[in-house]
Formats: sequence, structure tokens, C-alpha cells
Amino acid sequence: MMMETYLRRGQRGLQRVMLNPRVRSTGAVLAYGGGGFLFSAASLGNFAQPLAMGLITAATGWRALVVCLGALVGYPFFWGQAGNQGVVWSAAGALLALLLGKREESQDQPLMIPALAAFLTAVTGLTFQLMLKQGVPVMVFFLRVALTFFCSALFTQAARCRDAITDWLTIGLGTLALAQVRFTPYLGLGYIAAGMMAVSGAFPGAALAGLGLDLAQVTKMPMTAVLCMAYFVRMIPFDKKWQRCLAPGIAYAIVVAVWGNWDLTPLPGLILGGGVGYFLPSRPEVAHRRGQTGVAQVRLELGAEVMRTTQQLILEIEPPPIDQDALLEKAVQRACAGCSARKGCTQRGEITAALLEHPLDGNCRKPGRLIPELHRAQEQLRSLQADRQRQEEYRYALGQQYRFLSEYLRSLSDQLPRRAQVSHPEFRVEVSARSRGKERANGDRCLAFSGPELRYFVLLCDGMGTGIGAAQESQWTGNLVQKMLAAGFPPEHTLRSINSLLALRGAAGAVTLDLAEIRLDTGVVSVYKWGAAPSYLLSRSGTEKIGTASPPPGICVDKTRETVQKLSLCRGEVLILLSDGVDGEGALRQFSLAPDAPPGELAAEILEKGCQDPEDDATAAVIRLRPVSLATS
Repeated sequence: MMMETYLRRGQRGLQRVMLNPRVRSTGAVLAYGGGGFLFSAASLGNFAQPLAMGLITAATGWRALVVCLGALVGYPFFWGQAGNQGVVWSAAGALLALLLGKREESQDQPLMIPALAAFLTAVTGLTFQLMLKQGVPVMVFFLRVALTFFCSALFTQAARCRDAITDWLTIGLGTLALAQVRFTPYLGLGYIAAGMMAVSGAFPGAALAGLGLDLAQVTKMPMTAVLCMAYFVRMIPFDKKWQRCLAPGIAYAIVVAVWGNWDLTPLPGLILGGGVGYFLPSRPEVAHRRGQTGVAQVRLELGAEVMRTTQQLILEIEPPPIDQDALLEKAVQRACAGCSARKGCTQRGEITAALLEHPLDGNCRKPGRLIPELHRAQEQLRSLQADRQRQEEYRYALGQQYRFLSEYLRSLSDQLPRRAQVSHPEFRVEVSARSRGKERANGDRCLAFSGPELRYFVLLCDGMGTGIGAAQESQWTGNLVQKMLAAGFPPEHTLRSINSLLALRGAAGAVTLDLAEIRLDTGVVSVYKWGAAPSYLLSRSGTEKIGTASPPPGICVDKTRETVQKLSLCRGEVLILLSDGVDGEGALRQFSLAPDAPPGELAAEILEKGCQDPEDDATAAVIRLRPVSLATS
């Protein structure tokens, strides 16, 4: 009983520490850098492997750079001169991730970056073989190329949409890499990771962790058999729950006794890993896809494929070209119809389509009749080109909607067979909004609502102008955004859909969008803006401006996007969303209330001191998080 009490206290203490935003930020940097460092240690047949390159190409932005830095340190540390290829792999992977990681082409074709990474690995191997005479066996060369493609595709899939199978495969690769990192012969990270999986992981994950140790060849004991047996040993109904931590050690002792080889090197790491695994939540098995669940999943996947195919067909449609020769011929006919010199005219054959661009260059005996007709044809051509460009935007916007629907249906299909996991929020939201309108119909609309998976949304939609027209636009847009987010659409897809719909309706700039996505389990807030006024983060240490001015949605469907900025409200900070009728900087300079005042009072004072323009509607929304008390049992 005493041991279980200490373990529960340790779990709660670990949860409190992880809620600290500084700890989370530092932990993220250490995790990415440490991942690159540790994955560079992976070995098969005593040759370095490009697992770290796969991890780099699966990341984007600063994450890819941090992973790359860890790998650049790791390869020379673990392999010395033999790690030079690893240094080149890491640099090439980082360059690939930075250049293509966030491009739409890589999102639409998820195997493009893995294929390029495998190609770079092959080129690096050939270069070292031909120029530096540092060759490897042919089988190892092809193994490296295949591993690069597999690891990059696997880690990319795990980053986009985690599921049990990708987690198991990642665990196997991670154990393969960690097996080479040993503080002492009796304490290696690979053994610790395998012990953790045997206690807290699913059976396939434990088996793949054992396979990773066997492939690393760090011990002659059959570790796959040990971890498979440990999984079943942990299911024995022990008197005390904590006693299952000993399952990896018990299983290893049984295999050692049967095998007859008394190698106790892995035993301390397995027992220590089992103790660490007690603190981790158990990973579920794959739910069986039976009955109506399996049928529904198949239908969702087929529907997603149909949507994707439809999008490709729409984008592949080539509109007929504009017949400039026909426009020119009509202009010439109108100009020459009443010309007295038309019968003996010798310049008519010299009139070409180039005159539509430069009408004054025409060689005509009576230009007073030809040039006005050419100007008229030129205006018709410009009108047709503008109409064609508008049709292209409509086609692109329609294709976007099909793509978003396809990804939404596919995400629903992936989530359908999962077993429900009970999760509890760590924070509760306090939000209050105050508004003042020039007319009775207010063009600003503020909505606060819950979303799926412990998400909470606060939306401030500002209809441009005042009166009933602005109010109707903001109400229509706000209601549609709320429905899409509540249904599970990602915020970026939701905002881009609204942008496309506004462009299709010819309502460019009718509204601005200011959206705060709040994670109730971590306290992290993502602030999405599209044409909205800057927001402010208020804390005891000062005020920080969030976001900058940008064009409103509906202007263009393929060149403008939303901006997003992540921040934390874990330590009592206050996020303030404002419409463009409020002078935020002026209001905060005159601010007299403390940041921990009730949100309603904060919003009222900001509105009072910042609403200097009576010609526009004004709204201020204040958001704060409060921690939910952890259970004491």
C-alpha cells in the first residue's frame, strides 16, 4: 500500500511539472535534439544507418534544425570517421525539410520527401565509394537506401496522424537505435526502453522492441522471446499493482534458465525500464474492425478517395484557349467594312495578333478606322482574360473544398476503430466579451464553444462596415466556422474553406477572422488570424502584441493564408482579442486593472478606454485559463 501511494504521488508530481510551459518548451528542444543524437547511433551489421535522416525529414522548421544538430553531434560521437556519411545525411535531410517540408506539394504527395531522401542517401553512398574510397557492402548500401525511405515515410505518418501501428514500428526503430547507447555494460538505454514497453506497451510494441535489440546484436539472448513473455507475465494478477514492474526481470530469468546462458547484462536495464513503465499510461491494442464499425470505416475511406479523385479531375481540366485571331478578324471586318480603299488594300495581310497588344503599330492607310476597333478588341481580350482568371480561381477553390473533405473523411476513418481513451482536462476556460455597436445591428460576433479532443475555441468575426449587412455576414461566417470546428475540421482547413467560399460568393473582405484554439490538456493556445486586428497577451511582466495586419479573406484563393502563433496561458496570462474598432495600444497604455481581475471587468475597461472611433463597431474578448485541481486519490 505504501509503495502504491508513493507511485501515485510521483505520477501527480510529474503531471504538475509537465504543465509548466518552460519545462514543456525545454523538453521539446531536448526531445528533438536528443532524438537526432540517439537515432544516429543506430547500427545494423556494425554499419551506421540513416535513421536520423528519416527523423529530420519528418520534421519542419526549427524542429528539423534541432534534430539535425543532434544528429551532427551524434554521428561523430558514436562512429568517429565512419560517421562522415551520417553528417552528410543529416545536412541533406535538413535542407530537404526546410525547402520542401511546408510546401503544398509535399502535403499532397506524402512519399515525395521520403523518395528524395532515399535518392540523396544513394548519391551520398556512391560519392563516398567513388571519390573517397569509403565503400560498404552492396547489401548494406541498398539497406541504407531502403531504411531512409521507410523511416522518413513512417515518421512523417506518425507526425501527421498517429495510430497504434506507426507507434509500434517507431518503438522498434527507437529501440534499435537506443541499443547502442550504454552507460555501463549492465545499463543500456535499449534495455530500459524494452522494459518500459513490456510493462506499459501493447504486445506488438513489446515484440518489436525485442526485435530491435536482436537486430542490434547487443546480446546473444533472444530478446524478442523475453519481451513477448514479459507481456504475458505482467498480466498475472499480482497482489500489488506495482509488482508488475518486475515482469521483464521475471521473464528474462525464465528465458535464461531455459536457454542455459547465464548472461545477466540486460537484467538491470529491464528491471529499471519496468519501473519507469509503471508511470506511463498503457497503450491500447488495435480495435477489431468488425460489424458496422468496419463497414462504416470502409465507406469513409472510399468516400475520401472519391473526393480526392474528384479534386484531381477538377484541377486537371484545361479551359479552351482564347481565340485571339477571331477577335482580330472581327475588328478588321468592322474597320474595313466601310473603308473606300478596301478593294485594293495591300496592308490587310500584314495585320497580325500582335496588334492586340500594340494597336498603334498597325500599318494601315486609314488608321483612324482600324485603331479604335483594335482598342475595342483589346478591351474584349482583357475582359476574357480576367474572366478566365476568375474561372481558374473558382476551380482552384472548388478543388480545395474537395481536398479538405477528403482529408476530413480519412481522419474520421482512422479514428473510427480506435478504442475510446478517457482523458481529463487540466484547465478550464474563463472568457468574457464586451461589444459596442454604432447601430442596433452589431457587425462584430464573438462565439465561444467546445470542440473535440479537449479543444475549446473562441472566435471573433468582424463584419466589415456597420449595420445589418455587416451583421449578417459576420453571423453567417461565424455560424459556419463553429459548425465546421465542432465537427472536427482542422482550424487551418476551416479558415481556408471560408476564404474560398467568400471568393466564390464575390464577398472578398466582407469579414475578418480571429480564432483562438485552446488545448485544455496543455494550456497551449494557437491564435489564427486572417485580416484581424492584433491581439495582446497580458501578464504581470508586461504586454506582448500578437499578430500583424494582413489582407482579409476572400481576396485570393491560392496565394494568401492565415497566420498562426502559439502561446501559453498556463501561468495566469490573459489573451485579449479585439476587433478593428478598438485601439488596443491606447487602451492598454491607460490600463489600471491587474491581469488577474475578472475577465468581464477587463473587457469592459479595454472597451471603454480603447473605443475612440464611434464610426465602427467595437468588441473586446478576454480569455484566461484556470487549472483544474488534480485528484488526490
